[in-house]
Amino acid sequence: MARIELQQVAKSWREVVAVEPTDLVIEDGEFVAILGPSGCGKSTMLFMLAGIYAPTAGEIRFDGHVVNAVEARDRNVGIVFQSYALYPHMTVARNIGFPLKFKGVKADEAARRVIEVAQLVHVEELLDRLPAEMSGGQQQRVALARALVKEPQLLLLDEPLSNLDATLRLTMRAEIRRLQRRLGVTTILVTHDQIEATTMADRVVCMSKGRIEQIGTADALYRRPDKLFVASFIGAPPINLLDGRAADGRLRVGELTLGASGISGEVVLGIRPEHLGLTAPGRGLAGRILTVEPLGRETLYEVATPLGSLRVLEAGSERRWQEGDAAGGTVADEALLIFDKSSERRLESASLALAEAA
Repeated sequence: MARIELQQVAKSWREVVAVEPTDLVIEDGEFVAILGPSGCGKSTMLFMLAGIYAPTAGEIRFDGHVVNAVEARDRNVGIVFQSYALYPHMTVARNIGFPLKFKGVKADEAARRVIEVAQLVHVEELLDRLPAEMSGGQQQRVALARALVKEPQLLLLDEPLSNLDATLRLTMRAEIRRLQRRLGVTTILVTHDQIEATTMADRVVCMSKGRIEQIGTADALYRRPDKLFVASFIGAPPINLLDGRAADGRLRVGELTLGASGISGEVVLGIRPEHLGLTAPGRGLAGRILTVEPLGRETLYEVATPLGSLRVLEAGSERRWQEGDAAGGTVADEALLIFDKSSERRLESASLALAEAA
């Protein structure tokens, strides 16, 4: 396996900057997800690690060795693409064993490894089939087996589950995580799906516009986002964001003034829908239900309040409120996130007291 280091690694095409100078360390055996919206540079990062793209600047190191000039085929990297990229005229066995031809592995050893890895991903019964004769989930398993058969020091997953249905994605998330733990292979997952990133990876690298916004565990990115972008990208339904202005120990948001300390100037107040609650009218924030959206085991409400329109997520499949109902809104003080509007950084020393609303 390998310890991966990026030292001021950047990639651009003339005036177009795909990845700004970036430092990143991924420990041997770690599972890291690079998460971000389309165009943020996450796939470019993956292709540089694979050797498909050469960095414009900086150094990529595998176990301390610079690999910038090492060809992709010589990096011992396994990669699973979003499209699976299986050879349509080859059987499953030949698809899985194809990378071993370039490593000079003897035929009997290659056959043994093909069967072994096929059993690992549960496609041993499909070795004689062609890709067209398999489902999307089966093709994805074959693509994973092909990446693992060469016993890579680094496994790269480029949105591998995006073509699968919701149920199969859930199954494959658990399968891939199980395999990664069993094999101990250093793994990097590139995805725009926050659920994939937060449920599969040891750490999440959140990217935006070619730069890393925050690195941490899923819990840290959710509870203590460093930037406004991270707070808005992590979490579903999305966080409620409200503009306010703080001065003289008070914060004005919408029609309300809240008790505040440690902050001044223009800020953005963040409240996650699941940290809000609805109660009887006359208690907490005054509100009126605008929309009701059943989500199965949860219900999402849009509520008009003096703070502005807020999304409120309640557990339970039963609708307690209907459109037009009057309701009160509650939120725990510690659930509030405050960001400086100019820098978009979270203000760690700030605190609010909704109880002092006037």
